[in-house]
Order: sequence, then C-alpha cells, then structure tokens
Amino acid sequence: MKKKKSKKIYICQNCDFESAMWTGQCPECKEWNTLEENIYSAEIGSLFENKNPSIEENESPKRLEEISFKENSRILSGIREFDRVLGGGATQGSLTLIGGEPGIGKSTLLTKVIGNLSNKQKDDSFFYISGEESIEQIGSRAKRLNIEAKNLFIYHETHWQKIKTHIHKIKPKFLVIDSIQTTISADLVSPPGTISQIRDVTYELMNTIKCFNITCFIIGHITKEGSIAGPKILEHMVDTVIYFEGDQFGNYRVLRSIKNRFGNTNEVGVFEMTGKGLNEVRNPSQYFLEEQLKKSYGRSLTCILEGTRPIIVETQALVTNNKFGNGRRTTQGVDSNRLSMLIAVIEKYLDLSISDQDFYINVVGGLKLRGREGDLSLIASILSSFKSKPIDSSVIFLGEVGLTGEVRSCSQIEVHLKEIQQLSYKKVITSKKASEEFYKKFDIEIIGIEKAKDLEDYL
Repeated sequence: MKKKKSKKIYICQNCDFESAMWTGQCPECKEWNTLEENIYSAEIGSLFENKNPSIEENESPKRLEEISFKENSRILSGIREFDRVLGGGATQGSLTLIGGEPGIGKSTLLTKVIGNLSNKQKDDSFFYISGEESIEQIGSRAKRLNIEAKNLFIYHETHWQKIKTHIHKIKPKFLVIDSIQTTISADLVSPPGTISQIRDVTYELMNTIKCFNITCFIIGHITKEGSIAGPKILEHMVDTVIYFEGDQFGNYRVLRSIKNRFGNTNEVGVFEMTGKGLNEVRNPSQYFLEEQLKKSYGRSLTCILEGTRPIIVETQALVTNNKFGNGRRTTQGVDSNRLSMLIAVIEKYLDLSISDQDFYINVVGGLKLRGREGDLSLIASILSSFKSKPIDSSVIFLGEVGLTGEVRSCSQIEVHLKEIQQLSYKKVITSKKASEEFYKKFDIEIIGIEKAKDLEDYL
C-alpha cells in the first residue's frame, strides 16, 4: 500500500499567517524570523475534518422563541478576590484562560481554588493535570496549602489523547490544565507550543468540557511582549481571559479580568504572596499605602477605579537636575506621553522651566493610571519634588487636567468620594464643578479649583 505524504507549511507565530515556503519576514505582519515549520499528516486531513458529528446527529436549528433560557449557576471558590474577578464565581461549564509571568503564582492559585472546591463538594470529582510538574511536586504544593481531598485526582501528562481518555473515565466537575502550551495532540507532527498544536488542543478541549458540562481552567504562558503565547484565536475560543500580574520578586499579585462572557470585565483582585501561598487583600488601598514615609516630598495620593473597585494609590515623582541638556522621562504605571503633556502644561501655565529636568514617575504597588483622574496627583507630586515641599497625607487629588490648564471632574466621582470618606481622609482637591455638585454630601472637605496653577496654593 502506498504511504501517503505529509504536508509541510510554515506558520507565523505572531499573526497565524500560513505560507508554503519559509521567508525571513512574514508578509502579513512584517515581523522577522517568526515563521515556523509545521507538518500535517495527509491521513488526518484538515484540522476539523471528521471531528464534528454529522448534521443528522446535531440538533436542528431553533427559533429564538423556542429556546428556553436558564440563569448560569455560579461556583464559589471560597476566595472572594478570585470570585470577584470572575464576576461572582466560576460559571458551570465555562472555559477560563489564566496567563501570567513564570513564577507569578498561577499554579498556586488554581491549586488552592480546586482544593477549596473539592473540600466543599465531596460528592464530585476534581482533576488537576500538569505537563510541567510531577505528581510529587503538585502533591507537595497541595500539602503546603493544607489541602486534603480524597476526590481530587492529580495527573502528569502532556498528550491530549491520554488526557481525554481519563476525562471520560473520571468525568470531573472541575478541571485544570497546566499548561495549554505543553499539551500536544498526536494528530499533528508539529512540536509542542506551536500555533497549530495550541489551536487543535484548545478546540478539542472546548468541545469536551461543553459536552460534559465541566468547569475548566487552563494556564497560558506569557510572551516577552506580555501577551498570552499562541494565536489570538485562543483568547476568542475561551469564555474568560484573566491575567495574573505583579513583580515576582515582590509579595503582591494583581488578578485582572480582560474578557468575561458572564460578568464585568476589567475587575481586579489583589493577593499577597506568603510562604503558605496566596492571601487575599481585602483592603487594597490600605495595603498599597502602609509603608509610606511621613513628611516626604515628591508624593501625593489619588483614587483610581479598577473595574468597579475604587483604590487609593500613591503617585511618586523624582525631579532632578540634568547635566547633559536633554531631560529624561522614566515612568512606571503612567503613560509617558501623558507625562510629557502634563510637563508642558506646568511649563506653560505655572511659569516653571522644568523641561530640561530628569523625571522619574512611579505608581506604588505596580498599579497603572489608565484613566485621567490621576492628572492632578501627578502634577502635585512633580511640584512637590521640584520645590522640595511635602504634601499632607490626608489630602486626595482627584481630577483631569486639560491642555489649557483647566481642571475637569472625572467619571463616577461619587464612587471615588465614598471610598475616600470610608478610609477617613479629610480633604479632596478636585474640579470646581465636582465640589459644587457634592457640597456637604460627604463628611469630607471638598475643595474645587478651576486651573492647575491653583495647586501651588496647597503645597
């Protein structure tokens, strides 16, 4: 019998472009050296051939009025910060992707989650599959986290066909795949971690968990650019995408929802890494401010929104003389273009020549100023550092600064003011419009200013 030949193609690891021959530069995304060889067996055919049931086996199309809707059931993990990011708990039968830097704590978090659920639902089965760690390593981590569950199965395997067989046998209620990049399918000849492998395995996994109504979490590796490795179609296939962020050498972690079909996006959960695992941080504002120095200058406080949660954060500025003529701009957590704009506003409307200075800007705790409510705080920190004058720690700066030097109120300012009052701060400096709107509605002093120049009066 004549042996069938294999088909060789080259796939861009950046944009998923397919080419019959290798080229140094991808014709689609113009990136260099991103085309990798992938070999498809001719016996397998196309990726989705013979994998879907025939039309006769599927349900016939239904009218909208014939469809019965039921509310999605939520599964509480016992970790409030984790459930908050998921929108109130994991949804039964959902597929969630968690990405993060190596060593950030992804495996620790999901081990704790699956341990809590297995202790709570002792009649159901739970399955943890790792392609990166041995059974002994996973067991050691579970013991460190004080997890003792008889209904939790642990398995070390990378081949999808073997994993699928055990899923059919165990029929778990909750499944963890660690990680999707190490899981390979025998249907493809390409190596682990390639686009074709990730796409095929995720497609098979999605069909399997939807069929058995399994709640599944998969861990994804992060590229050097900070995105989840693999094709963008991976994020389109899953129901929820979560990023685990933070400095791996520090002790804080931020869990951030990017996509959620069952809840609010951009929700944030804060954790603290300890020797016994991840601990929840119920009051992030106090956590990020607990180590501030008293009577220090170059720092001020503002209130930002992370999802629906208001958080008090500290913005720091260090302004130093530049001896070479070209001022340097170094930022952490702040858009450098936004900083350049605020420096130009200071020079124009506050009559200060500071563009030749070196600026080092930092947001404490690894958080980011994504909105415009921190503009006033940034300007206050810069002025405080430049003039070596401290700012009272009980004052919150809240407002956007425009190109004409005017101060504008930020969105959802009432939510910000409630958090500020709850944490017992005494004074808020914001726009004049906001101060008039909420005059005597809160037990805090709200000072309204029209121009950024008026900040000099409060330093």
